Amino acid sequence: MRKSISILDGNTFLVCDERGDVDPSPSVPTGLFSYDTRFLSTWRLRLDGERLHALSVDDIRYFETRFFLVPGEPTHYVDAKVSVIRNRMIGGSFVEDLAVLNHGDREVDVTVRVDMGSDFADIFEVKNPQPKKAPVSAIVEEGQLRLRYRRDRFHRETVISTDAAALIDPGGMTFQVRVPPQGEWQTRLQVRTLVLGAQERDFRDTVKLRHARSRDELDEELRRWTSAAPRLCSDNPSIMSTYRRSLVDLAALRYTSITMAAQLVAAGLPWFMTVFGRDSIFTCLQALPFTPQLVPATLGTLVYAQGTRVDDFSDEEPGKILHELRYGESAGFEEQPHSPYYGSADSTPLFVILLDEYERWTGDATLVRAYEFEARAALRWIDTYGDLLDTGYLWYQTRNPATGLPNQCWKDSPDSVSYRDGRLPGFPRATCELQGYAYDAKMRGARLARLFWNDPAYADRLEREAADLKARFNEEFWIADGEYYALALDADGGQVDALSSNIGHLLWSGIVDESRAGRVAELLLSPRLFSGWGVRTLATDSARYNPLGYHVGTVWPFDNSIIAWGLWRYGFRREAATICQGILDAAEHFHGRLPEAFAGYPRTRTTYPVEYPTACSPQAWSTGAPLLLLRVLLGLDPHGEHLIVDPELPTGIGRIELLNIPGRWGRMDAFGRSHTPEEEELEGTPFPARPSAL
Repeated sequence: MRKSISILDGNTFLVCDERGDVDPSPSVPTGLFSYDTRFLSTWRLRLDGERLHALSVDDIRYFETRFFLVPGEPTHYVDAKVSVIRNRMIGGSFVEDLAVLNHGDREVDVTVRVDMGSDFADIFEVKNPQPKKAPVSAIVEEGQLRLRYRRDRFHRETVISTDAAALIDPGGMTFQVRVPPQGEWQTRLQVRTLVLGAQERDFRDTVKLRHARSRDELDEELRRWTSAAPRLCSDNPSIMSTYRRSLVDLAALRYTSITMAAQLVAAGLPWFMTVFGRDSIFTCLQALPFTPQLVPATLGTLVYAQGTRVDDFSDEEPGKILHELRYGESAGFEEQPHSPYYGSADSTPLFVILLDEYERWTGDATLVRAYEFEARAALRWIDTYGDLLDTGYLWYQTRNPATGLPNQCWKDSPDSVSYRDGRLPGFPRATCELQGYAYDAKMRGARLARLFWNDPAYADRLEREAADLKARFNEEFWIADGEYYALALDADGGQVDALSSNIGHLLWSGIVDESRAGRVAELLLSPRLFSGWGVRTLATDSARYNPLGYHVGTVWPFDNSIIAWGLWRYGFRREAATICQGILDAAEHFHGRLPEAFAGYPRTRTTYPVEYPTACSPQAWSTGAPLLLLRVLLGLDPHGEHLIVDPELPTGIGRIELLNIPGRWGRMDAFGRSHTPEEEELEGTPFPARPSAL
């Protein structure tokens, strides 16, 4: 199996093999994608009819890669007289600079062939292959090849051009090349993606021929982005490289919405390169001390698409915040309910949480006043459409059983919510973390109402409702036999009694009674949940536990960052730091880029975290996880016009300085240093040692 290589610029990305080739695949996300459509499904280079062999791949930047190739298959020793360098870049359009080098003392004649093609597959069609509804045409024009797909008003084109003499046919371009001794031949191939037509629902495409940006422009964009973030200084090189990778990957995932002139962060490559309500909000929360400029555009996009009606197909309801917005063919023709889709029960309370946290950090009162109507609508949704059974809890059940999401919490795979014995509950379901988010949203909404909306009566009401929710939750979700919170309630009010990582989100929300917080912290760090690398999504004694199960035993960096933040909130600083240490250790093994998830095997059995086979990478909220972990380790928290810094670092992590932290205070610095083993011994409560491999 050949290794996949990816480059990206926002939601435009290319996935190829280590030769730089893209071979047609109906079910694997290889090719050039933009706005949920595959614009290239074939991009294959041959010299004199031969495929090439990769000597090396230089991953220069997230938007640029260089391939060093020779003709033929590898042998014990390759004494190549001809070699090829492919330098490619994505910056709006896709550009490949192709060079053929002659290392001999005689000129050579070479036939260079690039096979080109597109199936214009929707991203959902790549997941579930099916025949296209209209034909793909190829049109040869002067100096370019146009690949075209048109279905009613849905129109996509791939425009490929070259600056060298070429024989162009519907399947690609052929170059007859003469290369002088010790010389080279070059051409530039440019691929532009054309989006034209109207979506069938509320969101309208505009004609969009993506502007190509130069390498210098892209470098300058990245320089401005990273220089605006706080500067990290540490004697721990792994943390430094992880921090740098997180900032760069966030930059890579930024894209401009086709419906608004707003720059958002796509959720993750390859499947989720679009705005997701839940993912976007959590990423903004994680990155707030570092890149607060992401928040206004994200909130503005979510407000723009906030639900205004009841629509069964899209799970839309008044006040509800979207789950996902797609631009592909299946969404445009309502074969999928994603233009936009509202199938998440947590995006709506999380919207209010982000709005309040943003003001606490930045002091931007103008924004929270501007979105008063939308925040009130979101809070109203929690108590009306969100409370399906009129019990005071937040429930979910899709209105669209044919194509809607059954599970509408963050663990949205089919088997993620189960009883301890493995049975799956019916619908509707009320997962525990949803109640925590609803509680937190009410408390934060009360703060906004009192301080900014001039409505103290509304603030009092929200606080009373939050207190009542907290009391009932701690009575009805608490499992006395085992002393932990149930994963969910079923439709009959019964406890769905699996032990899961969701209990850490409860700490973050503040809904946990102080008397029970210690038991929650104990369970999160117990071998049932904590692998040594991080907290598993499901406890090892649950029937559905699988260390390679998507939401039933893997470790999610995003999940762990929220858990660490929750432990910090309740004063369990050392426990929080232990989780931070495990995830940051894992990041070192992933070269600073944390994947969506990794296996839940005990750390004592692995010398490194085991990869989950289909994890998205980069993924926004995994990219944001190290940023939030740094916030937790340094104990950063806004308090009025001041930033509180109260660090707690695990042994061996060394010194951390975070300089020029932006906020309502202007810019501030934070400093932390871990205790030495000798200091830990004197204190008598050392951090757990890092487990060694068997």
